[in-house]
Amino acid sequence: MIISQINFVVNLNEFRLQVLFRSYLQPLTKARTFCQRHASLFKKILLGLLCLAYAAYFLAACILDFQRALALFVITCLVILVLLLHFLKKFLGKKLTRCLKPFKNSQLRLWIKRVFAGVSLVGLILWLALDTAQRPEQLISFAGICMFVLILFACSKHHSAVSWRTVFWGLGLQFVFGLLVIRTDPGFIAFQWLGDQVQIFLAYTVAGSSFVFGDTLVNDVFAFQSLPIIIFFGCVMSILYYLGLVQWVVQKIAWFLQVTMRTTATETLAVAGNIFVGMTEAPLLIRPYLADLTLSEIHAVMTSGFATISGTVLGAFISFGIDASSLISASVMGAPCALALSKLVYPEVEESKFKSKEGVKLPRGKESNVLEAASNGATDAIALVANVAANLVAFLAVLAFINAALSWLGELVDIQGLTFQVICSYILRPMVYMMGVEWTDCPMVAEMVGIKFFTNEFVAYQQLSQYKKKRLSGMEEWIDGQKQWISVRAEVITTFSLCGFANLSSIGITLGGLTSMVPHRKSDLSKVVIRALFTGSCVSFISACVAGILYVPRGAETDCVSFLSTSFTNRSYETYVCCRELFQNTYLNGTNPPSFSGAWEDKAFSAMALANCCGFYNNTVCA
Repeated sequence: MIISQINFVVNLNEFRLQVLFRSYLQPLTKARTFCQRHASLFKKILLGLLCLAYAAYFLAACILDFQRALALFVITCLVILVLLLHFLKKFLGKKLTRCLKPFKNSQLRLWIKRVFAGVSLVGLILWLALDTAQRPEQLISFAGICMFVLILFACSKHHSAVSWRTVFWGLGLQFVFGLLVIRTDPGFIAFQWLGDQVQIFLAYTVAGSSFVFGDTLVNDVFAFQSLPIIIFFGCVMSILYYLGLVQWVVQKIAWFLQVTMRTTATETLAVAGNIFVGMTEAPLLIRPYLADLTLSEIHAVMTSGFATISGTVLGAFISFGIDASSLISASVMGAPCALALSKLVYPEVEESKFKSKEGVKLPRGKESNVLEAASNGATDAIALVANVAANLVAFLAVLAFINAALSWLGELVDIQGLTFQVICSYILRPMVYMMGVEWTDCPMVAEMVGIKFFTNEFVAYQQLSQYKKKRLSGMEEWIDGQKQWISVRAEVITTFSLCGFANLSSIGITLGGLTSMVPHRKSDLSKVVIRALFTGSCVSFISACVAGILYVPRGAETDCVSFLSTSFTNRSYETYVCCRELFQNTYLNGTNPPSFSGAWEDKAFSAMALANCCGFYNNTVCA
């Protein structure tokens, strides 16, 4: 009886507490219900406030100093453009599709194709005739493109199955992109600006590497100067992949290439991915589909890996001093060309399972948060850094041994200075000349192309950076009959021709990476890898030819009269160019003071400028 009374009192108290607790929580419950009911409205209000705050910040930044806010302006415009395209597709997509229905008529499409092809051909002929009238050397580069295409067609696996539409579309897209980037002022300025921003961004690596290794090592030692950039860039790429930005860009590029060139979804996606990631990482984007790829598709995947460079090593090459805009342009231009030439060398004769225009969906990163993505990216890049360092040590050592052996063999028959580079400079000289390189620069460029193919692109770009540093330092072009550096035009063409992983050591890397993903297709991979390597090399060479056709000297020429009228104490490229011009316009008059012609005639400071130039450079007029 007592126990039941106690239980009754306890239960009564509990009930009272619950009622009291509910009365206190009732306003909170109502507030939560209200928030849940109007969650979408609150999100819109918050988003609107954030947009207004950003708009105010954006306007303030642009009004205070537009030049300083240029990067912010470009990023904002790109985001607005993407959002506009998204909303157009969402709200007007069906209407636009209905408007395009008449173009689905096969007869009309055939006539449109013929007209487009005819206009393109006539436009190309007229452009070449008018543009090369002032610079006929550009026709050599065009002949180089024709030469490489004919060689690849001769090596084609199935000549009758070649889809020339795909080939010409790929080459056309490459040419149009090169025209926009290299020749037009807006495109050139935009990519030059992009290259400068990339250099500024990569310079932040110094903050981390200096703390870990110290300023002395970072400033003086290559391993601590350039290789940490790979770790930093790998970390950033991993973050972007986790956020889904890399996948979004890759899919958009892949969709465009697939629609224009009529290639399959899987191979196009791998080709687009190779613009950003390496030749072993890009196939991971289509790993579930690798087992069902045709031989032609496998060849396209391999070719794109050999024809482009990854974003991580791109940063390392920029740190060498190689022009960033040329590297970025070459990597992007290589994608459509790789698809085109791949289908020229190994046309599709099988029935692909991936002809759907919907494409392949890419998942986001598996990391749980941004910090994990950053950590994984930095950790994964360590293997690449070790691989690059080990290869450089090994290949440079092997190259030194081969040069020593060749030099010894040459001396036995009275041939002095025989090296691997000398052999390459003779064998590859005609091919390099067909890219548009001046004949005097051909030996040095051929040497770098040979080093890139037989060793790797790191060693070749390192050599190119040394030539560029010599030119910029104002060193004389010829010393004791030996050319010390190459022209700016040759530098640009060489940058494009070296931009790719097509070298002998990459065969093992590609086979190893793909075989680990699809072991049962090892024999198929081995069948096409040599063709893919050869095709990938030709992609870089054709990109170099396009650069040779489109390159024109940019920027205002140095006003040598004004430049030399002031005292100068250091050598530079401008100093060399202006002093050479002064030497060419100077005439000796026996024991009388020298006379000057051209812009230097009747200038009071000409004699002083000549004396200054003679202090830096040797010339017959300095005697």
